[in-house]
Amino acid sequence: MDRAQIVDGNFRHRVGVNDLPEGHAPSASLTASEAVAIYRAQCVSRALDLTSRQMQKNGQGFYTIGSSGHEGMAAVAHALRPSDMAFLHYRDAAFQIARAGQVPGQTIAWDMLLSFACSSDDPTSGGRHKVLGSKDLMIPPQTSTIASHLPKALGTAYSIGAARRHPPEHQKLPDDSIVMCSFGDASANHSTAQGAINTAGWTSVQSVPLPLLFVCEDNGIGISTKTPMGWIESSMAHRPGIKYFKANGLDLFETHSVVAEAAEYVRCHRKPAFLHLRTVRLYGHAGADVPTTYLSKAEVEADEANDPLLHSVRLLRDTNSLSPQLALNIYQETLARVERIAAEVVERPHLKTASEVARSLVPPVRSCKTTNGPSDDMRAAAFGSDLKALADPQPMSRLINWALTDLMLEHPDVVMMGEDVGRKGGVYGVTQKLHNRFGPDRVIDTLLDEQSILGLAIGMGHNGFVPIPEIQFLAYLHNAEDQIRGEAATLPFFSDGQFTNPMVLRIAGLGYQKGFGGHFHNDNSLAVLRDIPGVIIACPSDGAEAAMMLRECVRLARQEQRVVVFVEPIALYPMRDLHSAKDGGWMQTYPPVGQSIVLGEVGIHGDGHDLAIVTYGNGRYLSTQARVELEAKGYNVRIIDMRWLAPLPAEALLAATKGCKRVLIVDECRSTGSQSEALMTLFSEHTEIETARHVAGDCFIATGPAYAASLPSKESITNAALDLLGDVR
Repeated sequence: MDRAQIVDGNFRHRVGVNDLPEGHAPSASLTASEAVAIYRAQCVSRALDLTSRQMQKNGQGFYTIGSSGHEGMAAVAHALRPSDMAFLHYRDAAFQIARAGQVPGQTIAWDMLLSFACSSDDPTSGGRHKVLGSKDLMIPPQTSTIASHLPKALGTAYSIGAARRHPPEHQKLPDDSIVMCSFGDASANHSTAQGAINTAGWTSVQSVPLPLLFVCEDNGIGISTKTPMGWIESSMAHRPGIKYFKANGLDLFETHSVVAEAAEYVRCHRKPAFLHLRTVRLYGHAGADVPTTYLSKAEVEADEANDPLLHSVRLLRDTNSLSPQLALNIYQETLARVERIAAEVVERPHLKTASEVARSLVPPVRSCKTTNGPSDDMRAAAFGSDLKALADPQPMSRLINWALTDLMLEHPDVVMMGEDVGRKGGVYGVTQKLHNRFGPDRVIDTLLDEQSILGLAIGMGHNGFVPIPEIQFLAYLHNAEDQIRGEAATLPFFSDGQFTNPMVLRIAGLGYQKGFGGHFHNDNSLAVLRDIPGVIIACPSDGAEAAMMLRECVRLARQEQRVVVFVEPIALYPMRDLHSAKDGGWMQTYPPVGQSIVLGEVGIHGDGHDLAIVTYGNGRYLSTQARVELEAKGYNVRIIDMRWLAPLPAEALLAATKGCKRVLIVDECRSTGSQSEALMTLFSEHTEIETARHVAGDCFIATGPAYAASLPSKESITNAALDLLGDVR
């Protein structure tokens, strides 16, 4: 027999004969009506688990990772405020149900069953996935199974204190709120969880406000792998800066009392706390999982004997809140009601077309206050002596710095964060003076943990800020890429655009650095970013272009709530000369405030018809050098700078190459997975133009004299162009 049926039968029988498990006497933390309300939420959670399994058997439901054994989370919800944002473990249906009881007008069983059925009527995801989440309940939806939501929970908690000091226009959370994030004991071992917990302690010991409550639901097992006895307590009880609490999640009175104490501590002291909540897991991991294949029958039955609902009935009986018979009636009536709702839900519509599914990839545009830009007085105070240099040609790094300055003057909700961005001014000096200009609240020096840097940005975006996080080097993104792929980019998709986390992620990247780095500091692959739906990738090639594109990136994040990646070519940061020493040919003057390059607008340099070179970043610099030699041979060449690598500006590129006899794609990324593959497809599918590509080798980049050996060069671009032109050398 299915274990779910066994647990259901055991509950009905044992409550019917008043055979309830032993336990501690109930505390006085709840009134009778409150305790019964929590029990009702627990029953709804159990009923949803049972119904979801039947729906799947009937081909009408698509998710069976249940919450049975974790019903104590209903008491957690009851001890918190509905305005306390909650990032939930996937076994926390009881939390969402109990919170719905705190907010008028909710139809929680109906809504959650719509999610189980993946109906397009689902008010949270619109039928895209079974998720816990609700705009009304302040629960951002997610599909995290490895605690990847902890960094953004930390960022959201940080944002509450930051918003007290600098309220953003689109602030979501009350100043006295806290953030709760829950996860399992197995997930606590994941590097993401460990990094977030470490960052919370690191932040707390510096007396930085961080009202964050971690809740670890310890059922002793992750799918089939047991958690060592005592592991969570021994590893978490003495973390610096984090106060430890523990409670028996099988006891709704104790759980409520301890959570209320922990929440009061977090709310009053603005410091993080860790709640270790004992739970059990019933039925196995998911619908198809049979726990007796990796646990003994005795172990499985021991957990079933500790069914939290049985403990709840005992506690309600012992406090004279509810008799066992009435408790059984509530349970049976709840199951019947949920089954009736499910019969209606399975008839509701589903998404049918690709366009319907993809509709929520791009968040809705939000209304923002208009601005005329920073005043002359503001600029004079911020720029100081730099103001006189604005009219002089400058390298890219300095123009990016000035663009950031103007953007932060114009938009008080823009904040920067990253390792060394503050006092040091960044590895390459791009953020120099910003810390002095705007202070540590808006230019935040973080610890060395890319997951926490991006989590901080995601969380601050949740509360109305426009974050500009920095990852020092492109290769370092791989330590944390799931924060973009699995968290930031999916949030509007899984919430049907109701939740967003806009940002402009600055990354120093690509190759051609002389004498420094190798593959950790010269990474020429953007493939990990290019295939993430909804993410915008920008890559400038000169300083003026960088300033104008950065302005557009901030607009995209601030108004259109987009996740934007701004890739800054390291080798072009200091570039001054183009053709000869001290010619200053690659420096630009700072574009006037208000000038920008809009998303999808490509750069066209020259009007030659013999050859169009389509490129970006360092490729444009090198192709500009190569064009001199090609034109000396009598060929007319135009250079087209993509600027926007994702989404591919297809129409603009086709228009820019119109009338050209040949197209040479110059791509500094590796042959496999580079932009050139998409570009070759574009031109072959839509034009008759003869097209070739010249790309970097499928190889890591070396340190030392061979740093550019595998990359395109002026000479190799020239030769590739001549080959395409049919020039006999």
